[in-house]
Amino acid sequence: MDIKLDPSRDDLPLMANTSHILVKHYVLDLDVDFESQIIEGTIVLFFESGNKFKKQSSSTEETYPSESNEACKFRTPEPCHIPVTNTRTVSSKMGYNDFVICGKGEKDTSGKDGNHDNQEQASGISSSKYCCDTGNPGSEDFLLVLDCCDLSVLKVEEVDVAAVPGIEKFTRSPKLRNQIVRELVALPADRWREQLDYYARCSQAPGCGELLFDIDTWSLQIRKTGAQTATDFPHAIRIRYTTKPQGRSVTWTSDQSGRPCVYTMGSPINNRALFPCQEPPVAMSTWQATVRAAASFVVLMSGENSAKPTQLREGCSSWHYYVTMPMPASTFTIAVGSWTETKPEICSSNDLATERSFSPFEADFRYVGVCGHMEYPCRFQNASATTQEIIPHRVFAPVCLKGACQETLLPLIPPCLSAAHSVLGTHPFSRLDVLIVPANFPSLGMASPHLVFLSQSTLTGMSQLCGTRLCHEIAHAWFGLAIGARDWTEEWLSEGFATHLEDVFWAKAQQQLAPDEAQEQQELRACLRWRRLQDEVRNSPEDMQVLRPNKEKTGHVSDSGSSVIKHGLNPEKVFMQIHYLKGYFLLRFLAKRLGDDTYFSFLRKFVHTFHGQLILSQDFLQMLLESIPEERRLELSVENIFRDWLETSGIPQPLQRERLAGAECGLARQVSAEVAKWVRVNRRPRKRKRKETEVLEKLLPDQLVLLLEHLLEQKTMNPRTLQRLERTYHLSEQDAEVRHRWCELVVKHKYTKAYRNVESFLQEDQAMGIYLYGELMVSEDARQQQLARRCFELSREQMDRPSAEVVAEMLF
Repeated sequence: MDIKLDPSRDDLPLMANTSHILVKHYVLDLDVDFESQIIEGTIVLFFESGNKFKKQSSSTEETYPSESNEACKFRTPEPCHIPVTNTRTVSSKMGYNDFVICGKGEKDTSGKDGNHDNQEQASGISSSKYCCDTGNPGSEDFLLVLDCCDLSVLKVEEVDVAAVPGIEKFTRSPKLRNQIVRELVALPADRWREQLDYYARCSQAPGCGELLFDIDTWSLQIRKTGAQTATDFPHAIRIRYTTKPQGRSVTWTSDQSGRPCVYTMGSPINNRALFPCQEPPVAMSTWQATVRAAASFVVLMSGENSAKPTQLREGCSSWHYYVTMPMPASTFTIAVGSWTETKPEICSSNDLATERSFSPFEADFRYVGVCGHMEYPCRFQNASATTQEIIPHRVFAPVCLKGACQETLLPLIPPCLSAAHSVLGTHPFSRLDVLIVPANFPSLGMASPHLVFLSQSTLTGMSQLCGTRLCHEIAHAWFGLAIGARDWTEEWLSEGFATHLEDVFWAKAQQQLAPDEAQEQQELRACLRWRRLQDEVRNSPEDMQVLRPNKEKTGHVSDSGSSVIKHGLNPEKVFMQIHYLKGYFLLRFLAKRLGDDTYFSFLRKFVHTFHGQLILSQDFLQMLLESIPEERRLELSVENIFRDWLETSGIPQPLQRERLAGAECGLARQVSAEVAKWVRVNRRPRKRKRKETEVLEKLLPDQLVLLLEHLLEQKTMNPRTLQRLERTYHLSEQDAEVRHRWCELVVKHKYTKAYRNVESFLQEDQAMGIYLYGELMVSEDARQQQLARRCFELSREQMDRPSAEVVAEMLF
């Protein structure tokens, strides 16, 4: 291997040697076992090899041959901790304690369950005697390296695709297995159904020889004796494996109704603990999956089709999903649970996927011409898809949340989808499922192709938090999925765009808002984000405040295609919003400089040009600047933007100047006036009896957040004032953002009457409650510390593991 990891660092390795061989399609055949908390079965990988998979530079003039989408990794990452010990690779003749290489006919006795364990025994990459320069023929065998972690691999074998009945009708070389696969992966897009059918049939073909394999902490390494190049290596292999209950790619838990469930939660290690794969973004692939579970469970996946269950035998059902748009393996998502589909009580015309004629203003997102991505059945080339404002959608949730979904979430989806279409044009994906995930989900939301996870925290209070978060995740369909970052360290290309677009979508979705009202609300949200950015910069390491940490090396990989993601495993990263906030302010700055009409017209052209591809920051910035007349650029250049916004820590200077020069928006001024009233109320003598003279205004949710943030700056607030504050705004009934600030106020001023609100928040809003534990402990108040420990004990078993580790560190 050509990467040596320093165990003291927190970077995430991407080990797959994608420069020499690429997975083009995965076929998964899995069983979900809730009793053992494992997923087991097989995965068949179909490869393509050739000279075109070479090391890619960061030049925007070079493009990847297999570009498509990148995950919302977006989803929200979590820290993981890996014990560091020595790495050992033991042959089958030396013992079976750690890692075993099994050849054909060798018995696997590597553990009590007969599995090859890649236990967490190393943070480095084990050296193997089979390692070689995989790009050049030589005396040693070619080594296939896949990203793999927390899996028990039982068997690896070559698949005899030549044994598939009728294969001679499909290929000119029915006896040459690798040639059959080459012709299969090269089928044109209009034959996608036939292609999927042949992939399925080939995946069920018998094996024709076991392959040698080796496992270490981060990878699965496979070779075939005598196959010295990627071209000679089998182009279809089958891996039999099982996941582990504590594997970091999936979470086994219970839903809000107490029923068992399992789901992928956006781990920083992505899906390598769910199936062996190629993780680097360049490894674009399609997939199909058959998943079996008890008949009482619903299986949701990030596939194109709305799957229906097939009963196999009494008490067992099978679900089948597929995708035809090549995407990174990290975008694969699954959730299995006793979900209930929530449908509107009365179906209205707004709930249907609609087509309409478009105005001349919107017509510029229907461009003529061939797409720039690799070939697949693309919605941007489908006339009916380009005018589809509202794609088909479904909502799933535990049965106890069905009413809340009907009341809050379901009515929001059509206007939010329609608003997104009016801004960016064609929806990249043909359908959308929305799932309310268990309380231990560590984020407010996560986007995958065709599937969005939302936290239950979005369902409380008014519709704003639910609407804005839904808009954020919908925006990821374009930025983060249909257009992905070529280098995962450039998260701002996903999160910055989604944060900026959520305001734009939400303003359009609220059709009752006048333009000036919508603008005021966006300015208020900018004010709140400015406060958060300042706080983030004050309280985070400088080297983690940089949006383009690799600078001129961004997009570079090793000769084999492997690389590392800077800070990818840092436990602090999951709590940081720097890529969201600085990215948002950069895009806001550019939109203001160009004017909204010009900027969003450009953005539609950018989406049409780059959908289905991977980009670097300069791809976006260069195309943007080229679309502006030179006299209007006003010293804007890619180099200046890199220097001021992307490659330095702290507050960008242009933003600092803008905020200092800008006037407070009207909604923020109204809050300032209300803060002054509450300060006066708080100063009144305790025993002074007189009629209350302060007339308090009704405030929007974002105004309440700002009000409470200002009141948190007050040194003291008496219980009488806090009681009136809660009653005036019904704070315990507001959305999670407001209730979070209210809980902070309660903790700071030891307002014991509202401790029940804090307790409830820590139980029901786990995605937002981590910092509250710290504040309860910092106070050194015995009652607050007891409350924190009691809540943690109640939640600990269900809390996601990284969050539980962080909280435990605070408490003990």
